Amino acid sequence: MTEATKIPVLAVVGPTASGKTAAGVMLSQCYHGEVVSADSMQIYEGLDIATAKPTPEEMCGIPHHLIGCVPMDANFSVADYLALAKPVIADIHRRGKLPVLVGGAGMYVSSLLSNVQLAPTRQDARLRAEFQQYAAAHGNEALHQKLAQLDPEAAAAIHPNNLVRVVRALEVCILTGKTFTACKAESRIIPSPYHSLQIGLMYEDRQVLYDRIDRRVDEMVRAGMVEEAHAVYQNEALRTAYHAIGYKELIPYFENTMPLGECLDKIKQESRRYAKRQLTWFRKNPDIQWIILSKFDKKQEILEKCKKTIANSDLLCYNIS
Repeated sequence: MTEATKIPVLAVVGPTASGKTAAGVMLSQCYHGEVVSADSMQIYEGLDIATAKPTPEEMCGIPHHLIGCVPMDANFSVADYLALAKPVIADIHRRGKLPVLVGGAGMYVSSLLSNVQLAPTRQDARLRAEFQQYAAAHGNEALHQKLAQLDPEAAAAIHPNNLVRVVRALEVCILTGKTFTACKAESRIIPSPYHSLQIGLMYEDRQVLYDRIDRRVDEMVRAGMVEEAHAVYQNEALRTAYHAIGYKELIPYFENTMPLGECLDKIKQESRRYAKRQLTWFRKNPDIQWIILSKFDKKQEILEKCKKTIANSDLLCYNIS
């Protein structure tokens, strides 16, 4: 694929509650786009309120893809996301529309736009259980040391307390006979079919973002988040939902071991921590063009800032205007 034939993709990324949904819709309206979600929890059906799925009113008639399309009890990986997202983007482009990638799942965004080649996830439940049991018995640091022995580079990049990634890296090492680092390098050999512009939304004052998060949690509660979470809690088969912020923190309330107010405070705290982790991830990406938002930015002002960034790029050369 030559540079001239690459598919243009506009991405809107950033931490939770930064206004990505509204920006993605407004930009889609301006540039004849359709939204492709890059959210690791909104993709599940039934997980609506706590994952902040956009409502029909918020979508403003703009088609949204990869939202609520995976069963709640299904395991879903980055490879699975790529398998769904690539044909959707190709179809949007084929119809003369602009794919607008919107979300805060940094691994989804970077893997897609970099054209990371991942085979459907090969897993070994027994092996994973052994690693998890070892960490429980000896500590996360001890398991992380096992990874350091097999793949020092991967161990240096993965925090010992990120147990999910440590276990996955070890699993890849054992199952493939290669280091996790080598497998990642091999996955990036094929050039990307996309010409992308990534716009990041970030508040100048971090406290403004945290206040937005707190208000959004309060709005979710009024919209029925507690009731939604209780329905999930009652179905033991829906363990996937327990990974989403807003569900697992309410379990103590449902089990009568913690007051509701404390659980909601925990949701706000975990949401703020998640936003901080997202910012840390995205800031490592030199390709992101940041829009620094202030406390007083209005939607139209944010739109104009985004349009200026687009005008200063070469994305419009790809016949999307």
